[in-house]
Amino acid sequence: MCRWIAYAGEPLHPSTLVVDTPHSLVAQSLASELGKETVNGDGFGLGWYPAGAVPGSAPVLFRSVEPAWHDENLREIARAVESPLFFAHVRAASGPPIQQSNCHPFRHDNWLFMHNGSLRGFTAMRREIMLAIEPSLFPSVRGTTDSEALFHLALSRGLAHDPVAAMAAALGEVEAIGARCGVAHPVQGTFAVSDGSTLWAFRYSSEHHSRTLFHSADIEVLQSLYPDVSRLRVFGRGARVVVSEPLSDLPGAFVEVPESSVVIVDGTECRQEVFVPTA
Repeated sequence: MCRWIAYAGEPLHPSTLVVDTPHSLVAQSLASELGKETVNGDGFGLGWYPAGAVPGSAPVLFRSVEPAWHDENLREIARAVESPLFFAHVRAASGPPIQQSNCHPFRHDNWLFMHNGSLRGFTAMRREIMLAIEPSLFPSVRGTTDSEALFHLALSRGLAHDPVAAMAAALGEVEAIGARCGVAHPVQGTFAVSDGSTLWAFRYSSEHHSRTLFHSADIEVLQSLYPDVSRLRVFGRGARVVVSEPLSDLPGAFVEVPESSVVIVDGTECRQEVFVPTA
């Protein structure tokens, strides 16, 4: 459906991962090896928290309906800015129109959100999902995607206070709505969310056969294993990347995230926890 990457660590030019690495996100937009679609050319987005920004500040967004491989502005911006935490996403539209408001990531206050996958039967469930969003948040829904609707449902269920519990409640609610609407296995995908200091990445589907998700291994271990690989030297000791599919073919560089799990990257710590939606 889509491909995405999320980075957290020492300030880094997004181009390092979006453009310059061997199997970069731009490369994946043309030739994805593990995605449902090989080509992801229906728009892209880059969201970042600027280096040195005050904690709690809103991230910056750059989104376009151009294919990522075709947009020179993406390369210019990705090489110009530095960020300790950024999201990047390339889209393969699964129904909603190709328009800027439907490109990931999505932003609300200091939060970023993106998704690879779909809410199956969204057309049948859409009215109930939209009515479950808090009225004060409803005007913030600008596009027509299932992903943005889910983001605002999670915000309505307390994302700002407990992201794991809020995502569990939101996905559980979607599954309950799906049951009422006769939609089997409504949730499919991987999801990333951040407040600018912590990164949460979820892998979950109702049928327990989710889209792929990986996180990078400890960078100091990789640097010791591959001392001659110069591209690893740009990363600080706290660097972590969470990706739809690996950015390189170095053995041991990426670890697959288990089904029904959440990866939490907080400072130099990266840990996994079991993730189960709540009824």
